[in-house]
Amino acid sequence: MRVLVRLLSCLLGLAIAAAGGLLATEVTWWWVQPGSPPLLVPWHEWLRLLGTVNWASLPVRITAWSVAAAGLLLVLFAAAARRRDVRLNAPAPEITVTTSPRSLARTVGNSVRAAEGVTGASVTASRRRVRVRATSALKTEDQLRPRLTELAREVVGALPLPHTPSVSVVVDSPRDRR
Repeated sequence: MRVLVRLLSCLLGLAIAAAGGLLATEVTWWWVQPGSPPLLVPWHEWLRLLGTVNWASLPVRITAWSVAAAGLLLVLFAAAARRRDVRLNAPAPEITVTTSPRSLARTVGNSVRAAEGVTGASVTASRRRVRVRATSALKTEDQLRPRLTELAREVVGALPLPHTPSVSVVVDSPRDRR
């Protein structure tokens, strides 16, 4: 979602910059040659057309509601794109300590990958949940999952988290497929 907000911000900024550039070009052209027709934008015709429209007409209302809906949509996108940091216990009341979900996943993942019998692991983490997906060529899921679950819980429990996230472990082993 943050990528979408950044992309929309960039596109909106470019559109405003382009409109400003067109305005500057038209104003400069009008100052240089006051009686000539517009250079790029037919603003004389637009001015005449807008002079016939009042604030209570249907096109103005539709445009206003469309702009309001687009603005509300942008606000909702921006609100949904907040950082999803994981809070840690603060050493003092005036200090706030956070870590990223990626760092939490990396910490758990390094410990799980170092475990005996694990050939690879991917970990996703959030404030509420840590999911471990490990692969093993030597051991079955029944042999490895309890040990990896305990290991992941120990790593998460050793961190100064105010609320311990739930830990789930899945082991993918070719030995289970036989």
